[in-house]
Amino acid sequence: MSAVRAARIAAGAAIPGELLLVLCLAAGLRPPGWVTAGAEALVAAVLLLEARVLYALRRRTGSWREAVRTVVPEPVRRLLLHELRACASLGRWAARRPHGVRPGDLAAAYTGPQTAMMYGLLFVSLIETVGLAVLIPWPAVHRVVLVLDVYGVLLVLALHAACVTRPHVVRPDGTLRIRYGALFDLTVPPEAVASARVDRRYPEGRLVTLSDDGVLDLIVGSQTTVTLELNRPLDFRRPLGARARARTVRFHADDPRALVAALRQPAA
Repeated sequence: MSAVRAARIAAGAAIPGELLLVLCLAAGLRPPGWVTAGAEALVAAVLLLEARVLYALRRRTGSWREAVRTVVPEPVRRLLLHELRACASLGRWAARRPHGVRPGDLAAAYTGPQTAMMYGLLFVSLIETVGLAVLIPWPAVHRVVLVLDVYGVLLVLALHAACVTRPHVVRPDGTLRIRYGALFDLTVPPEAVASARVDRRYPEGRLVTLSDDGVLDLIVGSQTTVTLELNRPLDFRRPLGARARARTVRFHADDPRALVAALRQPAA
């Protein structure tokens, strides 16, 4: 077994255990001293192993970034990055500072179909938090559930904030940036666009759905409103990092006519 694989397995075993211990302490549970000491010793050993492997990879590759990429699986890195960006979007949302929008750009919102659902989910989460606080008679269990509920509420708000502050963008030169929060980001150069049209569809599938014939659907609220035909296939990355290629892109914009008009303007 290689050192990199051993480091990944050790981190995968130690991190959930440490998280469980933190939740127990937050809930007011006091495990025996040997349990706490053993958990901390395990985490310290894992950190030393990770540091040794990272340092060795750093000397071999000459870059800390490459070392981290080698040790930490890409889906894990991307999930953490998505959450960090989403949480940072809460500050941008409060300050009304959209991300990646420069003077002269057209910012095209796409949150219309999902806003009511997001606020509904937030309301349900708050009701659940209050309900469980009343129904659960054990203080320790209630504290653990409260931590999880607060994290869930924060995550819902962060996801919506990321979508609000990261709109689609049309540059003055016709470059189109198609986004969904911090999860999806595709830049389409103007020379790759064969045609753009308003085209409302109600496809089935997940947020990012790619058909066998290269049609990419970026679905918001079970719908798309713009169809983009490409002159050549474009590579893109799925939310967890997998690479794929699309010949046609269908996505949603709250005002699809304005977005399509902005795309056609440079060629006019």
